[in-house]
Amino acid sequence: MAILPAETMNEILRRTDQIHAEMASGPDHETYARLAAEYASLEDVAGAIRRYHAAEAEIAGLREILADPSSDREMRDMAASELSELEARHEALSREVLVLLLPKDAADAKGAILEIRAGTGGSEAGLFAGDLFRMYQRYAEGRGWRVEVLEASEGEVGGYREVVASVKGAGVFSRLKFESGVHRVQRVPATEAQGRIHTSAATVAVLPEAEEIDIAIRPEDIRIDTMRSSGAGGQHVNTTDSAVRITHLPTGIVVTSSEKSQHQNRARAMQVLRARLFDMERAQADAERSADRRAQIGSGDRSERIRTYNFPQGRVTDHRINLTLYKLDRVIEGDMDELVEALVADDQATRLASMGAAA
Repeated sequence: MAILPAETMNEILRRTDQIHAEMASGPDHETYARLAAEYASLEDVAGAIRRYHAAEAEIAGLREILADPSSDREMRDMAASELSELEARHEALSREVLVLLLPKDAADAKGAILEIRAGTGGSEAGLFAGDLFRMYQRYAEGRGWRVEVLEASEGEVGGYREVVASVKGAGVFSRLKFESGVHRVQRVPATEAQGRIHTSAATVAVLPEAEEIDIAIRPEDIRIDTMRSSGAGGQHVNTTDSAVRITHLPTGIVVTSSEKSQHQNRARAMQVLRARLFDMERAQADAERSADRRAQIGSGDRSERIRTYNFPQGRVTDHRINLTLYKLDRVIEGDMDELVEALVADDQATRLASMGAAA
């Protein structure tokens, strides 16, 4: 376990006390809001530090009792029993503080743009892309997040060739960012008469949702084209030129949206464009900071096969952390917490090890 940085912890406690005093002094509304936001960002780690210090003080007190020859046997036995439990708690608090002191990803609190595309496997890949989207929808519903489809292209026999959605809620990106990559499925397609197992794939990209303050897009850097939306025929065909295609000229990124409202399509396309540009900037910055970025969980490398869903065996395997769960039926229904928590824990362990090596 890395050594806790005492100076950093003391500075956090000093700053939280200072903020609390300033908030109690009755500042103007704008100043109060700024102080409250900073206090909220420090509150969890400050609480953990105080609990850590309290446990440390209790341990010191118990050790004094054990070292005091005048202490009676019953008191010494009680102190020894409590000391063992308290030392274990102190170790757990030490790890909690270290995790809370890890550098935060500024995008973790943001919503996300979720993009799922059918890969190899023909119509079965489209069906699998649909299964993945429903899995994320149900996971989002369970956490109280809101999912809005921004653009969708349906598969020939169901599912999706491509689906892009906005996911909004507290800490969305922090939970979904490890999902980017190639997802593989092994199962017997409904259309397979011989009962043979097929392997298909779909790619998932999770991008942090970007606000205008995060990404400034100059009007001269984009070309906006309107076109006629395609439809299923009859009354469903949109006969007005409401579909929007936005091309970002410096990067060549093209985004389309083809719902009924041209105004809404333009807003949605700009939302996705901002997310893709923001993700590109983050990827470039990450690559500059770390030469081995491709080896890191959450690197966003969409070419890496990250997970296999094996239906005949009822298992799901995440290849990055060598985790296999034999509850595929529950995972595909949105019960993803065990997978997500394992990925978050592995990421924290990797960063803690890096912190220890740096120290």
